[in-house]
Amino acid sequence: MDDMESTVTTPEQLDFGRCYTAVQSRDRRFDGVFYTAVRSTGIYCRPSCPARTPASRNVSFHRTAAAAQAAGYRACKRCLPDATPGSPDWDVAATVAGRAMRLIADGVVDREGVEGLAARLGYTSRHLSRLLTSELGAGPLALARTQRAQTARALVESTTLSLADVAFAAGFSSVRQFNDTMLEVYDATPSHLRGRKARAGSQVPGAIDLRIAVRTPFRGSALLRFLADRAVPGVEVAKVAADGSGSYSRALDLPHGPGAARVELADLDGVGSSYLPLRLALDDLRDTTAALARMRALLDADADPVAVDTHLSADPMLAPLVAARPGLRVPGHVDGAEVAVRAVLGQQVTVVAARTAAARLVAAHGRPVETGIPGLTHLFPDAATVAALAPEEFRMPRARGRALVGLCTAIAAGDVVLDRGPDRGDVRRSLLALPGIGPWTADYIALRALGHPDVWLPTDVGVRNALARNSTTDTDDIDPEGWAPWRSYALLHLWTSLEG
Repeated sequence: MDDMESTVTTPEQLDFGRCYTAVQSRDRRFDGVFYTAVRSTGIYCRPSCPARTPASRNVSFHRTAAAAQAAGYRACKRCLPDATPGSPDWDVAATVAGRAMRLIADGVVDREGVEGLAARLGYTSRHLSRLLTSELGAGPLALARTQRAQTARALVESTTLSLADVAFAAGFSSVRQFNDTMLEVYDATPSHLRGRKARAGSQVPGAIDLRIAVRTPFRGSALLRFLADRAVPGVEVAKVAADGSGSYSRALDLPHGPGAARVELADLDGVGSSYLPLRLALDDLRDTTAALARMRALLDADADPVAVDTHLSADPMLAPLVAARPGLRVPGHVDGAEVAVRAVLGQQVTVVAARTAAARLVAAHGRPVETGIPGLTHLFPDAATVAALAPEEFRMPRARGRALVGLCTAIAAGDVVLDRGPDRGDVRRSLLALPGIGPWTADYIALRALGHPDVWLPTDVGVRNALARNSTTDTDDIDPEGWAPWRSYALLHLWTSLEG
């Protein structure tokens, strides 16, 4: 992408001139990257707001919606600035602020407080508050409050849940707090926000219908095929239509109880943003925020496809692959421990063999659940369950079985944490210190569990085969360093090129 974007998305600061140029052009690529506050109206907007561009003397720019709210601005009722994908900076830079944003989105502050968030990140709560306020313009409580308000608005406008249930699901401690926050943030009561947008009779009993905002282009068909090829019976169900679109469903092990999610996937073209329909079925409404955040991570919803595609297209070998599948995403996951187990099960075997091994593990040790979705019958075994098994119970070489048990023991004990909170380098070093966990396994876990956009797997058989097929030169002469900081996307393009 051009110089404007690289400057605008620098995490340390927002360049006023570059931001204002993006607002003048109503550039939808920056929705969610920064927010425009207008002094003359007292509102904040997304950069692509269709309203008349305000005079530069009347605007300021903020990295988060919480920062704009802390400065006294309310959300625009026309462009709905909170209904945007998240900033891609959080995954690309993976600073403390970015990791904090991911944990806040998962509801950690609501469940564990600021002290719990700070402990996960390795800071005192006071130092973390100073750091977030300096970099993002708002502290953890304000960021969490904005997250609750955004979740609540989505529930108010897209479901028929009672407003009391909405308050509970969004993480508010009381209906009064819910009402006061919505009035302050949106200048409207929850009843007014619902208005004519309530869809009476459209809900399936026990289900919550929402939408996931994604930047476009979005290659949903490729993402669905990746997930379908690896879907573990009992835990995941994928349905693929002739045109490549379809649905992906899976059971979820959430903080307050089990749940299930189904997302509709299709190719979305154009440059801007769009939405994917998501249906949640939860045992406890308090898990709404966590379920939504984990499905967003699975879909790589906050990626910047235009920036990624432009960068990778500069390489002659990758250019035709990118042209064939613009907007290709790196499949994430909803549970880091599950990814880790499946990575070890997949060591030196085919995708089919790894899926079969995972299916056996689920059938023998998964926890049965009622999801209401045909085929979703079990939760994947947690780390403590796998850690308690004897290595010889697995149909694999004994050394690999010991490696799997050792890995799960470390996860269950908290020695390895895979929730996107710790520093990625620290996680990788912790994984490599475990017997039987080599670079391929550690980096595959980083790719899918930690949302790392710059992973490269040089020893992967699929990568080697794809390089040999697509390169016109000796594969030893290929330098993937030039694809940084998006080598994970190059990796997916290479893997996907082998499908046909």
